[in-house]
Amino acid sequence: MKITLSLFAAAIFLAGCKDTATNSPEVFRVTPYEPAAVIKSNPAKVYAHYMPWFESKEVNGKWGIHWTMATRDPENIVDGKREIASHFYPLIGPYSSIDPDVIEYHLLLMKLCGIDGVLIDWYGSYEVSDYKQNLDNSNALVDRLDETGLTFGIVYEEYTAENVADQGKADSDIDAAKGDLAFMHQNYFPNSQYIYLNERPILLTFGPRHFQSPSDWTQIFADTEPKPLFLTLWYESSEAGNNAQGEFAWVYRNHLADLDNFYNNRAPQFEHSMGSAYPGFLDYYDLGGWNDQIDWSIAHNGTGTLSATLKKATEAQVSILQLVTWNDFGEGTMIEPTDEFGFSFLELVQQFCGVTFTVDDLMLVYHLYLLRKKYPDNATIQLKLDQVFYYCAALKLQDAGKLLNEIE
Repeated sequence: MKITLSLFAAAIFLAGCKDTATNSPEVFRVTPYEPAAVIKSNPAKVYAHYMPWFESKEVNGKWGIHWTMATRDPENIVDGKREIASHFYPLIGPYSSIDPDVIEYHLLLMKLCGIDGVLIDWYGSYEVSDYKQNLDNSNALVDRLDETGLTFGIVYEEYTAENVADQGKADSDIDAAKGDLAFMHQNYFPNSQYIYLNERPILLTFGPRHFQSPSDWTQIFADTEPKPLFLTLWYESSEAGNNAQGEFAWVYRNHLADLDNFYNNRAPQFEHSMGSAYPGFLDYYDLGGWNDQIDWSIAHNGTGTLSATLKKATEAQVSILQLVTWNDFGEGTMIEPTDEFGFSFLELVQQFCGVTFTVDDLMLVYHLYLLRKKYPDNATIQLKLDQVFYYCAALKLQDAGKLLNEIE
């Protein structure tokens, strides 16, 4: 397992060791811990669908399109909040997906909810459009997973292969997709944190939206061994033929009836299936000027919709559940803490997973994030916060809380 400190903190740590030898004041020393396994009473595997596409001016030098769309400017402050392309506001404010403090915050929250890992919405490995930034953000997330004990899989947005070929980055769309699979095979599938099922790396595709012939997928997977255990979006496995081993549920207009139909009639047809649970659906596309007319929404009803969809998953005895989503603010399906809902969605996930952690434990992670941002240039405090991170990952939450209280 890889144990790391931030480069900044590590440098100060080494300097502290040197100073100690000359009798100068001792710098705080971090004790890394292996991540502890979370005990859950519910045996179902629970994964959070994760969007890695956010950019902030502070970290990236500009606000990315998923905060701005075409009509919003986060530099405008309205009622104390930045103007963003969402009906909902993240508790920590709009952020960058590559910010290490954000990644730490997200992963520790997931761990203390009993979430087993992330399913990354993945746009490929080529330098086209914003795909490279999304890739860098995804890899930054992957690099922290072994420190928390969480796992990951890929949800491939395969339509991007057409854009890659159109811009001359690959000879054809098939070649572009094969290149993406080669990247996964080299960089993700061997990772100890990658999700395997029946000794095969799991791979989802959001669609297919472009490759809609089984022969396409046969070509795409031809050079990959072992072949991924491949799941398509619900009702679309026929487009992959025998290359698909099942489907995963999502969110749609007649949502509870849609879930019932999937669990009762669709999922039994396949060797593998994945359920879904979500808090609601309220997109911002029209207001954001993207002209994506979605003529339906699903009311959140406080925590009512998430509670109802988790209940459906329980009744169907799903063995794998995808939370739709961790942080798609543009569609209003986020379960990460927000001003509007607080930690209430995550409390429901804790109950579903059957963990003993509480909202107070989630607040501890939130306070860790706030202190990271409050003292960015204080080397000693950052070292202590590194220690808090290791305590949290090791589930030494009393130690984490005590050290946080000392800092505050």
